[in-house]
Amino acid sequence: MAELTPPPPSTAGLRILLSKDRPPASSAAPATTTAAAAAVSSHTDRDRIIGVFRDALSRTESPEVFALQAVQDAIKPQKQTVLVLEENQSLENALRKLLQELASSAVQSGRRIMQYGNNGENDCPITRLLDIVLYLCERGHVEGGMVFQLLEDLTEMSTIKDCKDVFGYIESKQDVLGKQELFGRGKLVMLRTCNQLLRRLSKANDVVFCGRIIMFLAHFFPLSERSALNIKGVFNTSNETKYEKDATDEISVDFNFYKTLWSLQEHFSNPALTAANLTKWQKFASDLMVVLSTFEAQPLSDDDGKLNNLDQEEDAAFNIKYLTSSKLMGLEVRLFYQMFPVVIDSLILELPLCS
Repeated sequence: MAELTPPPPSTAGLRILLSKDRPPASSAAPATTTAAAAAVSSHTDRDRIIGVFRDALSRTESPEVFALQAVQDAIKPQKQTVLVLEENQSLENALRKLLQELASSAVQSGRRIMQYGNNGENDCPITRLLDIVLYLCERGHVEGGMVFQLLEDLTEMSTIKDCKDVFGYIESKQDVLGKQELFGRGKLVMLRTCNQLLRRLSKANDVVFCGRIIMFLAHFFPLSERSALNIKGVFNTSNETKYEKDATDEISVDFNFYKTLWSLQEHFSNPALTAANLTKWQKFASDLMVVLSTFEAQPLSDDDGKLNNLDQEEDAAFNIKYLTSSKLMGLEVRLFYQMFPVVIDSLILELPLCS
């Protein structure tokens, strides 16, 4: 009897199974085509928005007259006066691109970016664009953080010299930027912008600009702002103020007072250590009273006051460290800007203990 052999396994079922999981070859092409079409449409929309706002920048009226109409022409929003999330994002992307193009044009022309225009600073398209967006943010027509994002972009693409002009614009608009409807949406962006600027600046060569930024932050953020608080109580103890420990024959002032004045810096550099030690605290309080009494006994005359009015060039070269030479002691006691930091440091150290 002949031996029966099993038939070869059928692959039809396997082919059917695989065909269910694998999309037809023709379906990949429409998906790619759709994505490409969407990208083209996105670029077209962005270019159209940029074109509308370029035309708006050439208008001489106040932004109140045409800003909202420009948004409506550019976006065609679902609502007449307020943009939804996707519309805000489209507008922001287009305006960031426009800002980049304007800054690039300013650089190519060899002009300062905040002074680039037909009539210089009074007709600067970048300033004009910022004014328009600031108005729209203030009135709630667009997302409140949009103007902060543009300002951050502008500082990142600017040189230090141009950043001073940009920051001048920020300072001039501080009251508007600090309004609650804008502050809540853009405070973190503004903090990041200022911190990035401070990291770019030289603490030795850009003292005045650093001071402007720090003063702006002090005014812009409330005292209760967490980012402005030294919650952990960490102090920069490495910033040591060096002074003469021993008297010399050439000294013409009371050397005991000289040592008393500059020894206060040891307490100011690490207040926690002084506050935790009763003996050190009593020594600090005693020395401080001696110094303040001496300051009080040195009234300022009109001529002394004039010495404090530094012009711009002198201010730019102002030293950020104390001049502790004993030979200068007689002059420094009479100068208000030498007394003032001591008084402020004393208040900083004492106020937490009084609360």
